[in-house]
Amino acid sequence: MADVIRQQQLGGVRREFAPWTDPAAVPLIRFDAVTKRFGDVAAVDGVSLDIIEREFFALLGPSGCGKTTLMRLLAGFEMPDAGRVILGGEDISTVPPHLRPVNMMFQSYALFPHMSVAANIAFGPKMEGWPRERIEARVDQMLKLVQLDGLGGRKPHQLSGGQRQRVALARSLARSPKVLLLDEPMAALDKKLREETQFELMHIQYELGMTFIIVTHDQEEAMTVADRIGVMDKGRLVQVGTPAEIYEQPNSRYVADFIGDVTLFEGTLEGRDGDVAVVRERTSGALLRALAGTADAAPGATVWIAVRPEKARISPDPLPPDTPNVLAGEVFDIAYLGDLSIYKVRRPDGTFMKASQPNATRLVERPIGWDDKVWLSFAPEAGVLLTR
Repeated sequence: MADVIRQQQLGGVRREFAPWTDPAAVPLIRFDAVTKRFGDVAAVDGVSLDIIEREFFALLGPSGCGKTTLMRLLAGFEMPDAGRVILGGEDISTVPPHLRPVNMMFQSYALFPHMSVAANIAFGPKMEGWPRERIEARVDQMLKLVQLDGLGGRKPHQLSGGQRQRVALARSLARSPKVLLLDEPMAALDKKLREETQFELMHIQYELGMTFIIVTHDQEEAMTVADRIGVMDKGRLVQVGTPAEIYEQPNSRYVADFIGDVTLFEGTLEGRDGDVAVVRERTSGALLRALAGTADAAPGATVWIAVRPEKARISPDPLPPDTPNVLAGEVFDIAYLGDLSIYKVRRPDGTFMKASQPNATRLVERPIGWDDKVWLSFAPEAGVLLTR
């Protein structure tokens, strides 16, 4: 019951926490036109980014996009070739790692196998010369925080994967760094444990009031834990926003396709009907309508409409003539995921569109099956107009 209450309280706080919308907010961390090259390859290419104190920020992107290099630049394991890394108003670009108020939790956890849990947690404070009484108090505090009371005497090999992950987290937090960096911290956990740990991580970050930066290629993980997400591609930040903004208002096909599932319709902008853009799809010639939003494109320009599967409707019967954005096809594949079913529909022009339906009742007989002819539709406000 206490966990439920704490989760509800956290949810309320997180919904109200948006200091990045305040023009007067002073960032705790600032990447100022930072570039890092390895040979001829720019792993980080002119990145500028502000992260606010107490923010849980996620760097998201595929392998090789530069997200880990950007975090290593903040940790001090790499030095920028150009630009500045600023923390708390101070340029730390040339400050060695051990002198930065930053700690990093590695993907492998990197626990000392010959040390007990308590000794692993105490290692950082001990290296800094803390008195023994203070170290012991801090170890006890960290064990309680990560819910490992009574396990301080065990060795890492005597713990489960989830428990080792908690020890690594406690060790990273023991020195009270201003910023905690997490490099794919839950990659080694199974799906169920990973989901549980994500919420625990959010609780710990909120309770400590610290700034967390997580690097991940898992979209769901970033959407779950982060206040804001920075999506990276080829060393550059392509969009920064809240999870809802990134998912509902992607600024490019890359972001729309990388975050979640999406169908992209390519076409030519015919014109506008008020706030609605009218697009003639290239492959079928169908006229599709979507909210224009802030997209800046002139008639005749190539544009794309992005539609999420949950925004599309699927029907085994023809739809009324006044229904917008109706597309016919045949069911090519069905994925039953328990809480919902995803239908992959092949259209006459050979393209595919996905639609999902919640399984609100127990599955007795599937109303739509393989090879069935169906009609898909989506409301104009469900589509996102993209120009790149």
